[in-house]
Amino acid sequence: MSRPRSTRSPRTPRSRLRARAGTALGVLALLLGASACATGEPAAAGAASPDRIDPLPGTPTPRLPVTVPSADGRQVTVDSVERIIPLNGSLSELVFSLGLGRHAVARDVSTTFEQAAQLPVITQAHEVSAEGVLSLRPTVVLADRSTGPAEAVEQIRAAGVPLIVLDDAKKLDDVGARIDQVAAALGVPEAGEELKSRTARQISEVQAQLPPAAGARPKVAFLYLRGSASVFLLGGPDSGAPSLIEAAGGEDAGTAAKVSGDFTPLTSEALVKAAPDAILVMSKGLESVGGVDGLLALPGVAQTPAGLDRRIIAVDDGRLLSYGPRTPQVLHEIATQLHRDAK
Repeated sequence: MSRPRSTRSPRTPRSRLRARAGTALGVLALLLGASACATGEPAAAGAASPDRIDPLPGTPTPRLPVTVPSADGRQVTVDSVERIIPLNGSLSELVFSLGLGRHAVARDVSTTFEQAAQLPVITQAHEVSAEGVLSLRPTVVLADRSTGPAEAVEQIRAAGVPLIVLDDAKKLDDVGARIDQVAAALGVPEAGEELKSRTARQISEVQAQLPPAAGARPKVAFLYLRGSASVFLLGGPDSGAPSLIEAAGGEDAGTAAKVSGDFTPLTSEALVKAAPDAILVMSKGLESVGGVDGLLALPGVAQTPAGLDRRIIAVDDGRLLSYGPRTPQVLHEIATQLHRDAK
């Protein structure tokens, strides 16, 4: 987001979106907000509220100290999880899902679920404030490769705080490993196994409900939209979305149209070539262009099969590319709208 990044964004797949598109086009400002599914029709609800985390039952007892590898090549020892600061929404989601949310003492702007709403925010414009983090006396900090700025990360480490960097999650196959890594870092590997099994089962249940394949899979274009900055991008194979689209029974239109890398500028020609049957967007991005009608007013969108059918799938910025325990909900939302006419 990001997960042109979560948002990935924000130190999630959405941050990957921001970082990548920022490199390519020099401008990106990820905005995070409430969940929505905008097609001109009510969205189908998943088994759990998209605005809440469903933690594992019971209260895990961390076995500490533990020494775990950090994705930047260090070995980090964690002695206490009494005061946890996850530096993006995806990592916050994992902390709360593992049953350790009571130990979280701060959140970043991409953490939008209900249970974390009262925590202080320690990021500004998606950049980490080292001073804000250190003022809360954390005993462990969780980050990923998109966390920045680098100076803030080093300042936190220089203060003696255990800080663990995780690899960014970019596809469904990354979910289990990410759960394992966070659970190991927090001394609750058994809870990690339980959460991993539950998430895998829920993903399988969503996929089991997909309609039987009949002919070509519907093509889905992932569009990154920020109307206030006039940023309109078509996702390619590295955008973070193809894995979700394929798992929901679709085909990534950008990949099929030979878009290379993560994103390419959205043009009428690119859309004609992609010819999507549905368009996937982040909720705030859709809002930034004036909703479905505003999206259809962008050059070429109304002429696509997706535009003619008004098949626009919008998922909350904080969840779409998080690749974690709420990914089954995301898959459910995408699949429900993608196959809404299936008998």
